[in-house]
Amino acid sequence: MERKVKQEIRERIWRLMEEKNVASFPRPVRGRIPNFKGSAQAAKILSETQEFRDARVIKSNPDSPQAPLRELVLRARKTLVVPTPRLRGEFFLMTEKAWDNPREASKIVNFSSFGERVHFKDIPKIDLIVVGSVAVSPEGSRVGKGEGYSELEYAILREQGFVDDKVPVVTTVHSIQVVDHIPVEPFDVPVDMFATEKGLFRTNPRPKPKGLLLEYLTPEKVLDTPYLQEYLKETGRLNRVLGRI
Repeated sequence: MERKVKQEIRERIWRLMEEKNVASFPRPVRGRIPNFKGSAQAAKILSETQEFRDARVIKSNPDSPQAPLRELVLRARKTLVVPTPRLRGEFFLMTEKAWDNPREASKIVNFSSFGERVHFKDIPKIDLIVVGSVAVSPEGSRVGKGEGYSELEYAILREQGFVDDKVPVVTTVHSIQVVDHIPVEPFDVPVDMFATEKGLFRTNPRPKPKGLLLEYLTPEKVLDTPYLQEYLKETGRLNRVLGRI
């Protein structure tokens, strides 16, 4: 039931963003973390928070609406960590080279040119996490595009000690993407705050997941996700999931 309602929320937001013409390139936004008009303003608002200022290492999703925020991370000469697509087990680590050209380095097409590819074991401890969202609620619940990569990344990084419960999770969205309520599943990662083109909103989220919840992992998802597959094998849990085939 929760997944059905979540998908209904996604479809409604995607449709509304197109109808109200608040969506930005790439379009159509259906099936994406939607880019939006005002993303630069939302990024600026979030960058003025104490949490952003204090963070030295920031992990961000690679999607278009968070490019302005990634640019501000690099302009502030902070370390930016971005996962390679579809959890392949590596991250782009961006420092000095990206600091010299932050606008170009913030774009997904240029990650490989400006970032150093590092294995997930070799990333630094993270101070702030930026996630992409299709919709968020005032209590901090969110939905992405439905593939679950943000949740899997968070769970693995949490188990490895790269993040803890005190590391803030944030997002930027258009105000039209804020909804009254989003159903929650145990593996969902809430946001501590979000910024829109109109302002900053702090939430009072439920506790974040402490790690992977194997009962929610399908063998198909594991086989399709090299990072997850490698990590489960390394921690001796791969057969517990694949044994369901």
